[in-house]
Amino acid sequence: MEERLQKLISSCGLTSRRKAEEWITAGRVEVNGVTAQLGDRADLERDTVLVDGKPLRPGSGRVYLMLNKPRGYVTTLSDEKNRKNVAQLVSGCGTRVWPVGRLDLDSEGLLLMTDDGDLTQKLLHPSYEIEKEYLVWVTGSVDHALPILSGPMELDGDRLAPAKVRQGAARGEVSQLSITIHQGKNRQVRRMCKQAGLKVLRLKRIREGGLQLDRSLKPGQWRPLTEQELLVLHSEV
Repeated sequence: MEERLQKLISSCGLTSRRKAEEWITAGRVEVNGVTAQLGDRADLERDTVLVDGKPLRPGSGRVYLMLNKPRGYVTTLSDEKNRKNVAQLVSGCGTRVWPVGRLDLDSEGLLLMTDDGDLTQKLLHPSYEIEKEYLVWVTGSVDHALPILSGPMELDGDRLAPAKVRQGAARGEVSQLSITIHQGKNRQVRRMCKQAGLKVLRLKRIREGGLQLDRSLKPGQWRPLTEQELLVLHSEV
């Protein structure tokens, strides 16, 4: 997607938009071999953008990791109860990163970790309405619960936006649901299921916006985001 150069440079993690404008004015930025001017636009999927002679890429100067969080880890950098935390799982990444959002102790799946504070704030801000999809294994009457889960619900006195709910496979008394929300209340999916009369046995996040959990990652494993994943992530905010 074509964007103003200063926004592209900022979203790639190199500097602020104001500073990027100064770099453009100083002639430090080129687009397809031509010195850029303020107001110029570019698309990183199509154009070659150089800053001080180096190619501009999503995530330049920042670290973005996809972690498959296992159960039994808290989503913090430290814990007063000395429980295992997700920072320990990514300690080998070479820099200090933090989780974007939370997955509770007993939940698992996709967790984005980064050192990009600006992107973190945007992804967590309610105005961007970033969807989060969960696979949930439950017991109880799914037929009774489905219209409740997908209808108007309240938590903590606040009305929730309708969730997208799909029923998956069932084995014996255990059913699998896909639940997609874009709010982020504490333990929201678990509490919604409880209101609908379901008991949650397992909860796994598999998608955040356009970012899908890499199924090849075993619980506890992580990897850097690809350039395409970074483009998708930045395009959503």
